[in-house]
Amino acid sequence: MAKSSFKKKVIGQLATMIKAIPVIRPQDLASKGKGTVRLSEDGSRLIGTDTAFHQQVAARDLISLSKPLKVEVAEVISDTVVVLKKPVAEPNVVAEDVTYKIIPHIDQSTLYDQVHKRLAESGSIVIFPEGGSHDRSEMLPLKAGFAIMALGAMAEHPGISVKIVPVGLNYFHPHKFRSRAVISYGAPITVEHEWVEQYKQGGAAKREAIAALLEAGHEGLKSVTVNAPSYDTLMMIAAARRLYRPAAERKLRLDQVVELNRRFLLGYKHFEKDPRLIELARKVQAYNNTLKYFGLRDHQVERTKTAPLSAVSLLLSRIARLVGLACVGFPALLLNSPIVLLVSTISQKKQREALAGSNVKIAARDVLATWKVLVVAIFAPVVYGLYSTILFGYLYMTQYPQHMDLSRILGWSIASYLIQPFLHYAAIRLLETGVDLYKSLNPLLLSTLNPSAAAHLRSMRERLSDDITSFVNENGPSALEDFDPHKFEKLEQRGMFDGSTIPWLGHDRSLFNFHSSSSSSSLASSSSSVSSDEKC
Repeated sequence: MAKSSFKKKVIGQLATMIKAIPVIRPQDLASKGKGTVRLSEDGSRLIGTDTAFHQQVAARDLISLSKPLKVEVAEVISDTVVVLKKPVAEPNVVAEDVTYKIIPHIDQSTLYDQVHKRLAESGSIVIFPEGGSHDRSEMLPLKAGFAIMALGAMAEHPGISVKIVPVGLNYFHPHKFRSRAVISYGAPITVEHEWVEQYKQGGAAKREAIAALLEAGHEGLKSVTVNAPSYDTLMMIAAARRLYRPAAERKLRLDQVVELNRRFLLGYKHFEKDPRLIELARKVQAYNNTLKYFGLRDHQVERTKTAPLSAVSLLLSRIARLVGLACVGFPALLLNSPIVLLVSTISQKKQREALAGSNVKIAARDVLATWKVLVVAIFAPVVYGLYSTILFGYLYMTQYPQHMDLSRILGWSIASYLIQPFLHYAAIRLLETGVDLYKSLNPLLLSTLNPSAAAHLRSMRERLSDDITSFVNENGPSALEDFDPHKFEKLEQRGMFDGSTIPWLGHDRSLFNFHSSSSSSSLASSSSSVSSDEKC
């Protein structure tokens, strides 16, 4: 965990309790440089004006010229000139004098010593190898830290054998309350002794060993996460998975949904340039656009089958229920409004701060859930206490001492404090039920007001489902040696959809036989989508 987090109240105490190892992050020690700098014409040097490089900068330090552009110092020539480790490809991006920040190089030997000691004692280390949390649809390039830790521990302690277990964090609407996540564990990665020997040699051999373990870790992480080039692609894959008949006709668990999404994505990448798949992708996109136009979700399309008269009756019934829920839930919503406002205000502020300070976040939605949980954990008890105090004051002013003694008033106040979390939870469930009811009105409205459009939409879905199922079943044998379109039926007959894992989803190569990107069998079902200091 970042060492800066240890200084925070509650979080720092929890970090100490769970024996977290502090990591000094260079960006936390960034300082403003004196004067201004510009790049030389060939991009190999920084030329300073009124700078003090000898006092402020050292070799291996990073100089941040802008949010995305950071350069590493190779040598300090004078107070006004430094040589860069790698020339900047487009030096005219900083042709004029700009202010800059200095990010010092940190010697992490103390960190590695602590990790090696923990591993030598048969302990475990949890590390987020991407180096930072983000809200992208695919993993960031992995940092070398975990590979150096594993190889260094085995080099320093020859008697131990370090295993790396890839863990995938796959979220469903992580920025919302009561969202869901699937945590997937991949096959342990064995650190080969050949790599350890290369690591001990140093130089190029050491770099090769680190690169080999990094590649193994990357392959492992890919096997337990969904990695799409964009969210549009991810949405298209999810739509195709829902329309594939063998899966659509059965209720899958969340982990099975994640696995199928990942397998479909792998298949999409494999057949990406196939004209048939391109045309199929165009149809899926058109279907998604049509759903968006009517304000429907895919699972609601079949609900438009309701006859117009029945739809009217059901529509009126649900509107009445919605009004009833609103009447019951409004007082609870009013009581919880201070918490809701605090959660919204603080989480959005932290979202803006995170977005401003990151080069990899898209909308910084990855920090929203963290701050929602933290704000509720801190302020909800305070708000409950405030309401209980108000109740105590009211009872004391109106009931004491004629009708109630002090102990009874105190008892009522404590009881109100204890019951409020349950009332809060009930209010959340009422709100969720109300939202579900509200969303269910659209297909009924479509069935009532435009039955021909509803029929067209169902027909469109039916044809698209046939096309996707046919494409998968026809091309499966060419990509998979043991492809069987009836496996879902066989698994269902054996009771494999009652909570157990689908065995044929165990390995990438068992579903899409990718000979061009094959890896060792021990890595085939291992991987993880986590990120250092990731906020869940």
